[in-house]
Amino acid sequence: MNVFNKINQYEAPVSDLVALPPVSVIVCSWNEIRNLEELLPMLDAQEYPKFEIIVVDDRSYDGTYDFLLTEAHNFKHLRFIRIEETPEHLSPKKYALTLGIKSAKYDVILLTDADCRPQSNTWIQSMASCLTKGKEIVLGFSPYFPEKTTLNKFIRYETLLTAVQYFGLALYGMPYMGVGRNLMYRKSLFFKNRGFAKHTNILGGDDDLFMNDVANEQNTAICLDEASFVYSIPKHSWQDWYRQKTRHISVSKYYKANHKLTLGIIASSQILFWLSFIILIPLVVFSQLVYCVLGLWLLRLIVQWVVLGKINTRLDRTISSYSIPYWDFLMTVYYVVMGVVNTLPKRKKMRWR
Repeated sequence: MNVFNKINQYEAPVSDLVALPPVSVIVCSWNEIRNLEELLPMLDAQEYPKFEIIVVDDRSYDGTYDFLLTEAHNFKHLRFIRIEETPEHLSPKKYALTLGIKSAKYDVILLTDADCRPQSNTWIQSMASCLTKGKEIVLGFSPYFPEKTTLNKFIRYETLLTAVQYFGLALYGMPYMGVGRNLMYRKSLFFKNRGFAKHTNILGGDDDLFMNDVANEQNTAICLDEASFVYSIPKHSWQDWYRQKTRHISVSKYYKANHKLTLGIIASSQILFWLSFIILIPLVVFSQLVYCVLGLWLLRLIVQWVVLGKINTRLDRTISSYSIPYWDFLMTVYYVVMGVVNTLPKRKKMRWR
């Protein structure tokens, strides 16, 4: 918890707004015409000295290309690229991103997805202000729009916990991933590390695996400014969410060994914490030892509740802080179930979407 509490103690660096670099915002799109109709006006209205928007239309057949052809002139900062065919040896998303980054005019790249919505007109400025001297990467936060369903609440808690881990470990000096819905890095860093060459044979990983390769204590910053948050549209069915999570988990096995060990310890400690309550309490219920076990268990629960509650408030109250213990228990079940699923053979190829 001390590692994650660094998020509560973090203060953003003071940057020189006059020296803000020009930025290329890249959006990869596959049959996303409705989302682009909403997103592009929001991006074009960003209050930033110098930026461009690049939409990479990846073989869309829903009218996206016609929309871009007819409407591009209405957006001051917009350019677009059309992909007709993807090479067989490359994943479509990585190919689209690579073309977008190659065509970017500026060295600073800011990524988001078509189904995302910046929460302010100063999103670009907020992210770029964290790209201080010596920094090449800025990790942003991308929560999901709230709904009243159980699935949505669980998705929001899982997103919060993931952000707590990658922000906290980055502040600790061990950045291991980023989220492509809100991620900034330098074009020069991308090509210096040969882009996605190390994992072209892996379907996913265009954000977290690339960050796992190139991010380090010296070159990575985080952005916790509320103006930088980019909300995303969540999955609406358990089946779609399950497909998305199995894809994410299948990529995580390619993380560096020390990162996998650290994340494994975090997940194992959470599982053991709840197992200690379920198993140990009944065993010692008729003994004075019950007070010791229960006291230690409650102490850990309260400390975690307070730390996560403060982070939750800082991250735009992603969930209700009162519900943290409940969702924490369900996350434990999730860790166990998905851990078992990840050991099973995959029967079919997953798409990048």
